[in-house]
Amino acid sequence: MGRLTTHVLDAAHGCPGSAIKVELYRVEGAQLELVASTLTNSDGRCDAPLLQGDDYRSGVYQLHFHAGDYYRARGVQLPQPAFLDVVVLRFGISAEQDHYHVPLLISPYSYSTYRGS
Repeated sequence: MGRLTTHVLDAAHGCPGSAIKVELYRVEGAQLELVASTLTNSDGRCDAPLLQGDDYRSGVYQLHFHAGDYYRARGVQLPQPAFLDVVVLRFGISAEQDHYHVPLLISPYSYSTYRGS
């Protein structure tokens, strides 16, 4: 059965992004439905899949990573407003039986992502 996972790496400090708030939304037209909300653990991962079981289905989703809060908690001085406060990734799940892993590499001024394994 399929599942959705993520993890965050802090490229600016060379460590996992721990205690980052992550929200998962299902996109229905112009509406966003909150599906899950969690904090990353000390390894930058979520303790459980964000989506699995009966809730796991094809569609369009958004992950919201609260990077600005994370960097402010680390004592990083960010301009107001922060260049990257909440990183929003919109992606599609088309194969309901597959594992989708969406990692995020962040710094205060850049991010990158890819479909992991």
